[in-house]
Amino acid sequence: MLFNSKIFGVFLALAVIVYYLPAMRRWQIEWLLAASLVFYAWEQPWLLGLLLLSAGITSAASYAAMTGPRPALAAAIGAAVNLGVLGSFKYNRLIAESLLGDLARIGSVGEALLYLPLPAGISFYTFHGISLVIDSWRGKYPRPQPLRPLPHSRNTLIYIVFFPQLVAGPIVKAAQFMPQIGEKRLADIDWRSVVHHCILGYFLKTVIADNLAQQTAYISCPACLNLSSIDLLALLIAYSAQIFADFCGYSMIAIGIASLLGYRLPINFNRPYIADSFADFWRRWHISLSSFLKEYLYLPLGGNRHGRLRTYLNLMIVMGLGGLWHGAAWSYAVWGLWHGAALALQRMAADCGLSGGRGPVMRFVRIIAVFVFVTLGWLLFKLPNFGDVLQYLQAIASNTQLRPSSLRLLVIAAYVAPIVIYHLLPSSRLPVRGRQAIEGLLLGAIILNSGSSHAFIYFQF
Repeated sequence: MLFNSKIFGVFLALAVIVYYLPAMRRWQIEWLLAASLVFYAWEQPWLLGLLLLSAGITSAASYAAMTGPRPALAAAIGAAVNLGVLGSFKYNRLIAESLLGDLARIGSVGEALLYLPLPAGISFYTFHGISLVIDSWRGKYPRPQPLRPLPHSRNTLIYIVFFPQLVAGPIVKAAQFMPQIGEKRLADIDWRSVVHHCILGYFLKTVIADNLAQQTAYISCPACLNLSSIDLLALLIAYSAQIFADFCGYSMIAIGIASLLGYRLPINFNRPYIADSFADFWRRWHISLSSFLKEYLYLPLGGNRHGRLRTYLNLMIVMGLGGLWHGAAWSYAVWGLWHGAALALQRMAADCGLSGGRGPVMRFVRIIAVFVFVTLGWLLFKLPNFGDVLQYLQAIASNTQLRPSSLRLLVIAAYVAPIVIYHLLPSSRLPVRGRQAIEGLLLGAIILNSGSSHAFIYFQF
C-alpha cells in the first residue's frame, strides 16, 4: 500500500479514527498492530508469514537476552537469524550466480526458490530485529517490571511492524522506540509536526520526484546514447534531486503519520547536498542507516581505536556492506566502496594535515566536489549493470556535438530549483507565517501538479 495512493488515505483515516475512540483506549496497541499487519499484507499477503516468523524469533531472542542465563548467546543467535533471513531472501540469487554462473545447473526447484519475490521492507524489519536483540542484551532501554513474555511479544511485534516506517524506514533503534509504546491521547498530537512533515513529504514525492521520474527514465540504455552531453549531465542532476526528494519525502511522511499516532521517529535527512565533506554527507543522508551502521557495525569492528590503517579498512568494510544492504547486485557493493574509499581518503588526508582551507570559497568548492562525487555514484543505483554505466559515461564524453533539448533542460531546472531552495533556505529559519504561507503553496502544488504515481525508490531495498 503506497503512501501516495487513494486507498492509503482511506486506510489511514479509518485507522486513526478508531485508534483515538475512547472505547479503544485500552486496546490502542492491539488496534495499531492489526492496522500495521493489514497495511503490510495488502498487496502481498503470502509474505506476512515471513514477517511474523522473523518477529517471533526476534521476540524470543530478545526476551532470552534480558532474562535468560546466557544473554550474549541469545542476542548473537537472534542477530544471526535475522541476518540469515535477510541473506536467504535478498542475496540468494546473487550468491548462486556468483558461485555457479549458470543457474540452470541447480535444477528447476532450486531455480524456483531463487526467484521468490523479495519481501517488502525486509532490509528494514530485519535491521529492527537486530537492534532489538542487541539493545535488549545491552540493557539500553527501561524494561517493564515485571517483564512478561506475552506483553513483550506484543511490544516486539508493534516495533517491528509499525506501519509508518515498516517498508522504507527510517530505521528506528529499539532503545528509541520501545519506551514510547503505550496509551496515546488525541490532545497530545503535535499537529505542527504532522502538517509540516506530511505537506513537505508529499510535495517532495508527488510533485518533485514523480515529475522528475518522467525525465530520468531516459537514463537507460540505449535511450541515453542519442542524447547530448549536456542532456546527460542534466539528467544525472535530475536523478540526484529525484532520489533525494523520493526518499526524504517518504521519511517525512512517515514522521508525520507517526506523530499523528503519538510516536516520534528520528529525522532521516538534513540537507545532504550542502555537505562539504564525505563524512558530513553521511551525517546528513539516510541518517538512521548511518547511525545504525556506526553503532552496530563500525564500533564493534573497532572504529578508529586500533590505528589508522584499521580505521580506513573499517570504513571500507562498513560502507561496502552498507552498499550491499541496498540491493542484491554487486553494483550496490561497488557504490558502497565508492563512498568508503572517499571516507577513507578524507580521513587519511586529515591524518596527514591536508584538510584544506576553511574560507567560504573553499567550502563552496568542497560542496560542489562532494555533490559531483555523490551524483556520479547514483548512476550505480539507476543502472545496476556495469556495462550500462560505462556506456552512459562514454556517451557524455562523445556526444558533445549534439544539441541539447531546451525543453528538457527547462523542465529539469523547474523541478530541481525547489530542492536547491530547500537546501539553502531551511524552513526552521522562517517566521511562522512564512512557513504557513509556503506550506499553503506546496499544498496547492500537490493538488494541481502531482506527477504520475510511482512506487518509492527505496521500496526495492
